[in-house]
Amino acid sequence: MTNQDDNKFRPHVRINDTLLGALEKCSLQWFAKKMPAWVSPDILTGIGFFATIIIFCGYWLSNYHAGFLWLASFGFMLNWFGDSLDGTLARYRHIERPQFGYYIDHTVDAIGQVFIILGLGMSPYITFNVALLALVAYLLLSVHVYIRTYVMGVFRISYYKMGPTEVRVILILFNTLMFFLGTLKVELLAMSFTLYDILILIATGVMVLLFLIYSVKGALQLLKSE
Repeated sequence: MTNQDDNKFRPHVRINDTLLGALEKCSLQWFAKKMPAWVSPDILTGIGFFATIIIFCGYWLSNYHAGFLWLASFGFMLNWFGDSLDGTLARYRHIERPQFGYYIDHTVDAIGQVFIILGLGMSPYITFNVALLALVAYLLLSVHVYIRTYVMGVFRISYYKMGPTEVRVILILFNTLMFFLGTLKVELLAMSFTLYDILILIATGVMVLLFLIYSVKGALQLLKSE
């Protein structure tokens, strides 16, 4: 039989040591204080998810005009607003729902990231197969984060000062680069890539490396403790 305590949601430590962390925290607290009463954390979660659809559409429509990359960049800003503020607002109003919030937030995040990365792959700037590799690497890293949270009680949001907000800023800069430079073709190993493919492949390699390093470190830490 399962112990009743095993079904309880275990509190966890959040590690969110990022470059923009202090500025982001102040901004989110300000928004939480100013938010109208009718705006709930669930509405903000919905806004964050809707923003990922905007990002997908922006990338897909960039096949017709590069100007739609600005729509994708707007989607990233809207996604930050909804996705980052929902938890802050819940804590500010003392209406946290730890189990429901954790479950919904990360489920929606996973679906949203699929929209974003597939959208990139459907643009003329990133090869679809390269985008799929990036998606696999991202999901691997996400799975590790969730497993570590359950087993070790540590929810790591950032790696080496880089978190979701910093990634959004990088992708907005990426969009700006693509808008002004267009598709830049590169021949590598008798295959044709874009410059952005190479940058995404580097990012993919970094995510896989982080997954391997932290998986091994976590396994050794658990081996010692048990």
